[in-house]
Amino acid sequence: MLELDKIHCGDNCDLLGQLPRECIDLVVTSPPYDDLRTYGGHSWDFFGVAWQLKRVLKPGGVIVWVVADATKDGSETGSSMEQALHFKRLGLNLHDTMIYQKLNYLPQNAPDRYDQAWEYVFVLSAGRPKNAQLLTKKNAKAGVSLWTGGRINQDGVLHDKVFREIADEGIRHNVWPYPTGGGTRDHPAVFPLALVTDLVATWSNPGDVVLDPFSGSGTTAKAAKELGRRFLGLEINPEYCAIAERRLSQQVLELEAV
Repeated sequence: MLELDKIHCGDNCDLLGQLPRECIDLVVTSPPYDDLRTYGGHSWDFFGVAWQLKRVLKPGGVIVWVVADATKDGSETGSSMEQALHFKRLGLNLHDTMIYQKLNYLPQNAPDRYDQAWEYVFVLSAGRPKNAQLLTKKNAKAGVSLWTGGRINQDGVLHDKVFREIADEGIRHNVWPYPTGGGTRDHPAVFPLALVTDLVATWSNPGDVVLDPFSGSGTTAKAAKELGRRFLGLEINPEYCAIAERRLSQQVLELEAV
């Protein structure tokens, strides 16, 4: 078993192979676009990673797979949906297809296509998710009464009107808007911390083990730590591993200063 609460630097398939079966409660990750893309000078095998994630996931555990298609020769690859369907073929449920809406996306300025301002958030589960703390939002029309039923007689007159008052809060829908994580000089594509935090809060409990097999700059680990979860980060690029460790160390210093 790999040491918990640590970023492990190396090939994610090799590192996943060191984990026992059914030891992970939640996976939250954003892999490189497409199944064999060069990543920091390295390539990765989607099928190998997918098989290992299915193996290590606990019954009732969840994989959150945030991904978008690359565009090649003016055409989207379609690999995102192919990946989701492959997880289904491995025996996982496609529990929800959410959308991460990028509020400050980078315009592509393509002459013949609209800018892509969102990514898929595939929520895959090993059976029924054991943890689902659905987040709420403020209802803009709270207190307004809606007619929800009644009878109309032969003269077209409405009787037995039934009204329901809109509650102050309601469950969020599955299109989640966030500013993008942007990029830094050290890491070009930082996962939005707010998005990851909300995903971890929804699909896990304190003390659960949260895994990110494409840890990058450590955003999933940072969110898990802030929410009282254990974490495992796997990252093949030594520079990104160092960035993640610095972020987590800074987080500890901030907590100690409170």
